Amino acid sequence: MKPQDILRQLRQRNHLTQDQLAEKLFVTRQAVSRWEAGETTPNVETLKELSRLFDVSINTLLGSPRSLVCQCCGMPLEDSLLSREPDGTFNEDYCKWCYADGKFVYANQAELLDFLAQHMSNESWPPDQVRAHFEGYLPTLKHWRKRED
Repeated sequence: MKPQDILRQLRQRNHLTQDQLAEKLFVTRQAVSRWEAGETTPNVETLKELSRLFDVSINTLLGSPRSLVCQCCGMPLEDSLLSREPDGTFNEDYCKWCYADGKFVYANQAELLDFLAQHMSNESWPPDQVRAHFEGYLPTLKHWRKRED
């Protein structure tokens, strides 16, 4: 879906007119109209406000141009799984299970590997294979790369 269609849909779902949305964002109705027509795109600060107002990520507002993956555990992300900062804004880098209340849940890779091996294994993917897979994958993620630097 295109960003202009997403914005229009969110505005309508929240029973707002273009005028009402413009008032909430301190912009003109014409600006909202141009966004919904696809003529322009809201600036970064306005995207942040739209994200807060509609409780969706900026990635969603822009039509999900990026495939988001938790940079701690590697889980594919959608808005319902995204973590939040203490102020309530979305953190598009981490899932809500790896990063909560402004803090990382897992102190080290070994702790996360134990959790993943226990919870992701099944008959066709035994714990030792889960562990081996993630031992190779986790170091490629931003959270664990930063810790190595």
